[in-house]
Amino acid sequence: MNPYILTALLFGLGLGTTITFASSHWLLAWMGLEMNTLAIIPLMAQHHHPRAVEATTKYFLTQATAAAMLLFASATNAWLTGQWEIQQMTHPLPVTLITLALALKIGLAPVHSWLPEVLQGLDFTTGLILSTWQKLAPFALLLQIQPANSIILVALGLASTLIGGWGGLNQTQLRKVLAYSSIAHLGWMILVLQFSPSLTLLTLLTYFVMTLSAFLVFKLNKSTNLNMLATSWAKAPAITALTPPILLSLGGLPPLTGFMPKWLILQELTKQDLAPTATIAAMSALLSLFFYLRLSYAMTLTMSPNTLAGTAPWRLQPSQFVLPLAVGTTTTLLLLPLTPAAVALLVL
Repeated sequence: MNPYILTALLFGLGLGTTITFASSHWLLAWMGLEMNTLAIIPLMAQHHHPRAVEATTKYFLTQATAAAMLLFASATNAWLTGQWEIQQMTHPLPVTLITLALALKIGLAPVHSWLPEVLQGLDFTTGLILSTWQKLAPFALLLQIQPANSIILVALGLASTLIGGWGGLNQTQLRKVLAYSSIAHLGWMILVLQFSPSLTLLTLLTYFVMTLSAFLVFKLNKSTNLNMLATSWAKAPAITALTPPILLSLGGLPPLTGFMPKWLILQELTKQDLAPTATIAAMSALLSLFFYLRLSYAMTLTMSPNTLAGTAPWRLQPSQFVLPLAVGTTTTLLLLPLTPAAVALLVL
């Protein structure tokens, strides 16, 4: 893609998210979300592959549906209460509709079906943008409206953690595994949203860092499915040794960074007398952990049957920029000791 066009599209992405962040009026927030969607569509379709075009079409249709729902709900709110302000949402009907519209935008269960299919048709770079940056604007709106109907949020959160775990169990395509991982992590964030918004933000940030590391590892490895992971030892031994801890951090195992948000969320849910909810969420984390362990096993403990012993690939200097991967991996693995600092910031 032409660098000038790429710069314009990335600028549009940033501007759309910033407009949604800064808006207090529903029409302005809707406009920011639309700019976001329209800016990423050329990035998704840039390879002109039938799968990329199909993924782009699916993404456009789901985002257009969610945006129409959001516009309808905000107009209904203005009709019922006379308010267009985001923080003046008092009527339960538009609040529920907007919550479901934003759930569709970010891919929460049970309106998640588009996310694995769309992510499967994209390259890792665009998939990374879709899994991280595109979640920011809808989350900013969810944090602002603070839906009072807690049952909907808890139901969405539990459904997402369970479906995110179950859906990834028998996947062999890495991008679909990462999509189901995204659904499960979003479920954890939504569970605690109404009780501790700052904890939701902390979980979102740690999820971004861990997902960045996972996407960059697979991109550097040029692996798209489970079988291709088995050739990793010959390609990049150092990265292959670091990948299982990254995946286990995504699964939330101590003493890695991914354990911190899950630990704090379970603690918060228990404080709110939601011990059954916390138990179901913790059990669903085991489902996710199983497929991360499966990826780790395929990568480190199996040898690919199709490579001969004497045909090791050339050890060329890496042509890709690996500094983001180094920073991402370090933070993915080593931030758990900073939990007291994170808790102190949450209290502030």
